[in-house]
Amino acid sequence: MGVKKKLQLTSLLGLSLVVMTACGTSDVTADSTDIWSKFVYFFAEIIRFLSFDISIGVGIILFTILIRTILLPVFQTQMVASRKMQEAQPRIKALREQYPGRDMESRTKLDQEMRKVYKELGIKHSSSLWPILIQMPVLLALFQALSRVDFLKTGHFLWINLGGVDTSFVLPILAAVFTFLSSWLSNKALPEKSGAMTGMMYGMPVLIFIFAISSPSGVALYWAVSNAYQVLQTYFLNNPFKIIAAREAEVQAKKDLENRKRKAKKKAQKMK
Repeated sequence: MGVKKKLQLTSLLGLSLVVMTACGTSDVTADSTDIWSKFVYFFAEIIRFLSFDISIGVGIILFTILIRTILLPVFQTQMVASRKMQEAQPRIKALREQYPGRDMESRTKLDQEMRKVYKELGIKHSSSLWPILIQMPVLLALFQALSRVDFLKTGHFLWINLGGVDTSFVLPILAAVFTFLSSWLSNKALPEKSGAMTGMMYGMPVLIFIFAISSPSGVALYWAVSNAYQVLQTYFLNNPFKIIAAREAEVQAKKDLENRKRKAKKKAQKMK
């Protein structure tokens, strides 16, 4: 999925949070009848259960880890797809230079060749889209639970009221920092880094920070824990340093092979 589309989806997520806040302000209880309220209350009950009468913040942390672990295969597919998409960019760039025309024939040929590259590398654009779409109802339900369910509105984590905004900015800052680290690790092994990609790496944490300071602190806590989980997932399952080392080893192996061929050719010439 392209940088522009990711930014659009992130903006849509922020807009959705605002809309949901405006549309649903009445209390949600066990007696609520509409489907969305039942969904919101179900989330609230899970968080309360996972808090073990210690802290609602503990419940949100464990809830986040549970959700991310359940969705781990989906997020892993997204990360692999994103990496493959970036690795394909040099070939895509070469194709664009090969078919620079704006006429229908050139555009059709370019599209066909790009599809061949994507198919060869096993790239599916939808793989990058699903995690964001799946997270959206989770965030919206969590946002609503923290602002509409009584026993969550009064929940605390350390000194922070999870139903209100974090005036200390600790959780929004943590959410932004872990968002940056997640993007930095994901982009570390890319063969080519575009200006748009770099802009997104620095821009996304700013957007997350802005959303977090205007959302209930529980949502900021969810974002912080979710992105911290993403950092660990990237490091252990998609370690960029190992990817870079493997790529460098492959390049070195090719150079060594070429050197051996060159030496063998020179040796054969001397024997003649």
